[in-house]
Amino acid sequence: MLSIEHLTKRYGDTEAVKDLTLELSLNEILAIIGPSGCGKTTLLRLTAGFESPDKGRILIDGVEASAPNYLIAPYRRSLSMIFQDLALWPHMTVKEHVEFVLKKNKLSRGDINLKIDRNLEDVNLNGYGNRRPHELSGGEKQRLAIARALASEPTYLLMDEPFSNLDSILKDDLQELLLSLKNHHGMSIMYVTHNIEEALALADRIAVINNGRLEQIDTKDNILNNPKNDFVRRLLRIK
Repeated sequence: MLSIEHLTKRYGDTEAVKDLTLELSLNEILAIIGPSGCGKTTLLRLTAGFESPDKGRILIDGVEASAPNYLIAPYRRSLSMIFQDLALWPHMTVKEHVEFVLKKNKLSRGDINLKIDRNLEDVNLNGYGNRRPHELSGGEKQRLAIARALASEPTYLLMDEPFSNLDSILKDDLQELLLSLKNHHGMSIMYVTHNIEEALALADRIAVINNGRLEQIDTKDNILNNPKNDFVRRLLRIK
């Protein structure tokens, strides 16, 4: 379980995240939704270990990973992150993106090749190994970002609006792929989005953030049937 306890993050006089507490359970997809500038991406960066909190702490499988003046490096956490811009490396082939992650595990050449093939097959990119990012479509780039993220076999996958620039058909295809991979690998996913339809399609639970504070967190059905306040009702377009 990934636990976020009373987390606060300040930038100057602005509190981007305010005394926020939530948990991500095993094999769960938790959607983080809210308007632009509400603190969603800051929360994700804190969880990944790219920034440290001013108050509160983050525990990963019971081990403290973040606290004021204390930070376990991102690469030492059992998680991967997919950024909104995907952060693909233009000089590397598809195969080299996955290989770069696997080489850190000091595997044999044979094991690396086997894992590359399996990863690319998982995301339907087998046969694309020698292409570079500029030779891929938008959906294929998303699949490559997922394959690279899964190469380290993370327990937790963090996603920052990765499907925001795709058309509806590609989004549907990738959402189905993500659900399949989650079930196959037994991962937990924290998914940041401003798209309500995406959240409802993917998530087991939804966390609504407003101005850095957690307004409500619950299952999809409960949050739709019992919105806590007018902000949640308006955001989810509940009549």
